[in-house]
Amino acid sequence: MDRLVKMFIAGGPVMWPILALSVIGLAILIWKALEFRAGRRDGRGLVVVSTIITAEPMLGILGTVMGIIRTFGALNGAEGAVNPMAATAGIGEALITTAAGLVASLLLLFPYNILDSRVEGE
Repeated sequence: MDRLVKMFIAGGPVMWPILALSVIGLAILIWKALEFRAGRRDGRGLVVVSTIITAEPMLGILGTVMGIIRTFGALNGAEGAVNPMAATAGIGEALITTAAGLVASLLLLFPYNILDSRVEGE
């Protein structure tokens, strides 16, 4: 768990919206699954999950760009000094946010498609 928290923090500020959207998307999917089990099969709320699935990889790419900017900032340090450790932190941030955005999106995609197909199947 400690490693996961460290990785989350290393991912930079973009990790927070990715986490928030994942929690919202998961909550909606659980709500819809419970409604489907009760026999109510409307598509309300699924468009929000679809939007989240689309937005999370974009947030990951934003984190990538921010990490690369951070890397170049470290490489262009004050008075020409290069700090390789700061450069690797920026690259780590870039990779972590890209992976987080993709994983978060994929975890919502499959249950979303199952629920969406059940709405359309009626």
